Amino acid sequence: MIVVFDAHCLLCSYWVNFLLRHDRSQTLRFASIQTTSGQRLLADAGLHVERLETLLVIDDERSWQHTSAIIQVLSKLGWPWKAAKIAYLVPRCLRDAAYRLIARNRYQLFGRSDTCLIPSAETADRFFPD
Repeated sequence: MIVVFDAHCLLCSYWVNFLLRHDRSQTLRFASIQTTSGQRLLADAGLHVERLETLLVIDDERSWQHTSAIIQVLSKLGWPWKAAKIAYLVPRCLRDAAYRLIARNRYQLFGRSDTCLIPSAETADRFFPD
């Protein structure tokens, strides 16, 4: 499973670090939208970097965006995170509306870094190269 994220967004960087800590099976891989690999994955999913307001998760031929992407990733982490699937009971239009509101304002709410997230030596092999 590949998580495509905005490496300048502090919330997104926190999310990636959270996933790295809790992914016991180490099956998640990461691609920043600031890299050529990340931009290619976005393009393959029909998305553009400009005004991007979603997290993209890709698993083989399937992909998810917005809250569905979060739920899919959390379900891969095992218990207790797998319980996030209960969020599917909330209509997607409501979940995604809240998600888009936060995503649109993520830099104002959580901050922006001028430098991209740099993986540690232990996790570098889980990130797509530039």
